Amino acid sequence: MKVAVLMSGGVDSTMACLLLKGQGYEVEGLTMINWDPAVGEKAARAAEGMGIIHTVVDLRKEFKHQIIDYFCSSYQSACTPNPCVECNRWIKFGALLEIARKRGCDLVATGHYARIQYHSASGRYHLLKGTDPARDQSYFLYQLTQDQLAHIIFPLGEMTKKQVRQLAAQRGLMVAQEPDSQEICFITGDYREFLTEQGVNLQPGEIVNLQGEVLGRHRGLSHYTIGQRKGLGISAGKPVFVIGIDQAANRLIVDDECHLFRKELISMDNNWIAIEDLEHPLMVEAKIRSAARPAQAVIEKIDNNQIRVSFQEPQRAITPGQSVVFYQGDLVIGGGRII
Repeated sequence: MKVAVLMSGGVDSTMACLLLKGQGYEVEGLTMINWDPAVGEKAARAAEGMGIIHTVVDLRKEFKHQIIDYFCSSYQSACTPNPCVECNRWIKFGALLEIARKRGCDLVATGHYARIQYHSASGRYHLLKGTDPARDQSYFLYQLTQDQLAHIIFPLGEMTKKQVRQLAAQRGLMVAQEPDSQEICFITGDYREFLTEQGVNLQPGEIVNLQGEVLGRHRGLSHYTIGQRKGLGISAGKPVFVIGIDQAANRLIVDDECHLFRKELISMDNNWIAIEDLEHPLMVEAKIRSAARPAQAVIEKIDNNQIRVSFQEPQRAITPGQSVVFYQGDLVIGGGRII
């Protein structure tokens, strides 16, 4: 069986290649250039060292359309984007998966720390957390479809990052102790400078509290996110936090931390993995950001586009634009975008 490994040249994708070769798969490397062409050279060196075929695909145009434009428009709309989710959905397991299949590959593999299992009773592919809780990346994969999951394998899903590095060191790989890559691969400095370079309008405006009192001026709403305390540039006589963004009035709303806690959110652009659709209210554990602890909640359909998520305990800094992902234990039920 032929597998295309989506390679960056780092320790995770390199070890995915070696593990699959050891399991008897016919392996080739596939690397996308999405922003920095240097990644292709790094991956090519890794592939040459393993003696596998390697191909570089220039997806900068697709990446600009699907990811960069989305990233900028989200901030322009006073939302906080989740580019890794969209990249997995449209690029890694969208455009690249299609290229791999056209090249005659049966499957694609990556170095993600997550697991896929076929559930015969439901006839559905299940997405599960990686066994390493510190590295689990299932949160960023919740938008994958059944067709995508049917053609993906995650060789590192049952391993910890420590085990992967140890195995790489045993094999003498130079990347064994290489630092982990940054989360937003196309930004090396301050994201706000990147937004300015991309033409996002950062119009200054008023900073107000919940009573409407003007406390100062902001530098443009894209500079701030819900829950932020530092860098506000005001003196309110007490600690204040960003609790809201009023795009229509171009106002940043700040106040006491207690106002950050909410027991409910609405999500849209929902995708279901473990179930075909949400027909009845369902008890889940919901994560409102990748690093958040799963929290008990009930999800129920409002209409075909929106889901209400009601938490047992108030959640801090629910942020429009971010993803909410629903779990039952290790199983990903689905998820959506917070509005």
